[in-house]
Formats: sequence, structure tokens, C-alpha cells
Amino acid sequence: MADEHRASSAFKNRCTNAALMLESCTNYSIDRISLVESDENRKDNTLDVWLREGPQKLDVVISLSNLHSVRPWEPGLAPIFIDGISLIHLPELPSPWPVEAVGRLDRSDDLPELVWLRITGPLEVDAVASIVTVYQAQSDDAASVLQ
Repeated sequence: MADEHRASSAFKNRCTNAALMLESCTNYSIDRISLVESDENRKDNTLDVWLREGPQKLDVVISLSNLHSVRPWEPGLAPIFIDGISLIHLPELPSPWPVEAVGRLDRSDDLPELVWLRITGPLEVDAVASIVTVYQAQSDDAASVLQ
């Protein structure tokens, strides 16, 4: 039972840390989005969102895997500025979900802990997944300069 509790806390901590990192990205823009969907296995479905502010800042990549839901968006021209960004931990039953997430998915005992990514602006991204990775990388501009 203790191992299950640690695993649950680890996922919640991963979501919290990722959300804290994304708080600083409100001046960023969406550079590109990649959605890969598999008809055979939902675990192969991925959504990657590249955020960029410019060569002086690190790029941020949000990668969601094992997608449970992705609301479609209208493709637009990049870069697309971000008005708001949130990454919210959605615990498994019996713990309640935040009010704004209620009704987002059908909840059942076999639904694992999830993460909910919402990006608002001219283009809206809304996705729920079981796996999240957020990382920073040098922009292509900064990486092209030998220091």
C-alpha cells in the first residue's frame, strides 16, 4: 500500500513541478504542435507543444502521452501567443477533481491519475493524458552560436 501512495504522490509532484515551470511561459508563443494518434493503442497517442519566447530564453516543450482526450483546435499560423496556460493534476477516485474538470471525462475506478493541459489564446489547446513531461532546451538560434 505504501508503494501505491508513493507512486501517486510522485505523479502529483511531477504535475505540480511542471505547472510551476509553465507559470513563467505566459509571454511565450506556441511555435508548433504535433499530435500523433494511433488507432491501435491509445498509449501510443502523443501531443507535443513547443513554446518559444525568443533566442534569449530557453524553449519549453510539453509532451503528453497516453492521451485520454484532446479537443480539436483550428490550425493557424505560428507563432501564436499564449494568453494563459495551466497544467492540472486530476487524481483517481475517490479523490475529487477540481470543479472546472468535473464532466470532462467519464470517471471510473480503472481511470488512473491524469494531467490536464489547457492553453488559451487565439489557439486553444485542451488535452488530458496519463503521462506528462515538460522540459527546457536551447532555442535553435542560441544553439547555432558557438560559445
